[in-house]
Amino acid sequence: MGPVVERPAEAGTSGVAELERLKQRAAERIDEAAERLGALSRAIWSAPELAYEEQRAHGELTRFFEREPPAGSWAVQPHFRLPTAFRAEWAPPEAATGPGALQLAFLCEYDALPALGHACGHNLIAEVGVAAALGLRAALEGVAAPPPVKVIVLGTPAEEEGGGKIDLIEAGAFKDLDVVFMAHPSQEDAAYLPDVAEHDVTVKYYGKASHAAAYPWEGVNALDAAVLAYNNLSALRQQMKPTWRLHGIIKNGGVKPNIIPSYSELIYYFRAPSMKELQVLTKRAEDSFRAAALATGCAVEIKSEAHDYYNVLPNKTLCSAYVENGKKLGIDFISEDAVLNGPSGSTDFGNVSFVVPGIHPYFYIGTDALNHTEQYTEAAGSQEAQLYTLRTAKALAMTALDVIFKPELLEGIREEFKSKLQEEQLLNTPA
Repeated sequence: MGPVVERPAEAGTSGVAELERLKQRAAERIDEAAERLGALSRAIWSAPELAYEEQRAHGELTRFFEREPPAGSWAVQPHFRLPTAFRAEWAPPEAATGPGALQLAFLCEYDALPALGHACGHNLIAEVGVAAALGLRAALEGVAAPPPVKVIVLGTPAEEEGGGKIDLIEAGAFKDLDVVFMAHPSQEDAAYLPDVAEHDVTVKYYGKASHAAAYPWEGVNALDAAVLAYNNLSALRQQMKPTWRLHGIIKNGGVKPNIIPSYSELIYYFRAPSMKELQVLTKRAEDSFRAAALATGCAVEIKSEAHDYYNVLPNKTLCSAYVENGKKLGIDFISEDAVLNGPSGSTDFGNVSFVVPGIHPYFYIGTDALNHTEQYTEAAGSQEAQLYTLRTAKALAMTALDVIFKPELLEGIREEFKSKLQEEQLLNTPA
């Protein structure tokens, strides 16, 4: 433990300097733990697991906190609401941590992609969350009279498919949290990118099998329906807004060329900047699916996934604090124009941003490789990525200290959250 300092909020004119000393301590602690943090990340990276199946990654993370000295200092709930979710919590022993304690949570992801492994760098997301929590704890341990605060790490499985954070929201895991933090690997550093809403569907066509050479007229071709549907949606793109996206695959197209396919299956993802626009796009796509069924005489079944991913609500107040801290560490953030005009995806953190204020920045890991590629998988497991990952963790921990010791910042974060939520509700209200 470093030297004990006066609580910044009570330090008068020296408050800024004391807060900077706490931030320095947070960064030092992350550097001290760098070897263990890197080993944790590599353990997750080397054994990629799919959504809801992250048994090994879950074990690595929970054991990390259970063994963090002194033993038992982190209260770990290893199967928190979901089998591969967890919650680890620490609070200053000297602080009163009743119902009014400030609760700050760092979110970890750790699921991988089929065939590609950690091509989205979720092993680094987990590392950032753990590292930031360690840094924040070390800083608070150096405060003579620590404020009532709880440092929480929430393990959130199944981001790539299924929406584990949405399951956790529905299970009450985000109840009473005040601010949440996480960061995602990318090709650049950005405090915010406009991640969009997403709706996923599985489309099944049912036809009638027949011999394709002897009597094809007796068959009803389900593959034709799938191909027509695929082409219908390709034609639809010309009339789509530039901010809309749809993409899909034909998962099943038959079993043998001389059998008229009696069954076919497609999987499609639809994305738009808001839930209201997403509903419009989804309706037009579903009409295209049904048109293909009508044209071929097939029956059609359209099944939506259990959860839609919401767009991420920005919180410029929190982002500004993160950028200020990041720049002190040498982070070079992309311009506002690049943020607004750059590529984006979808995340179940969007749903979180509708229930609690939070930040979901993106960070460079030393490569220009694109996410969801073999090259990015390699980069996510590299030693070079460690520098950028831990730097991001430091920026998050420093921002969390600002939230704790700058009441006006926390108030601004809460007010903006309420305002953005109201704006989104008005935007999604039917005309």
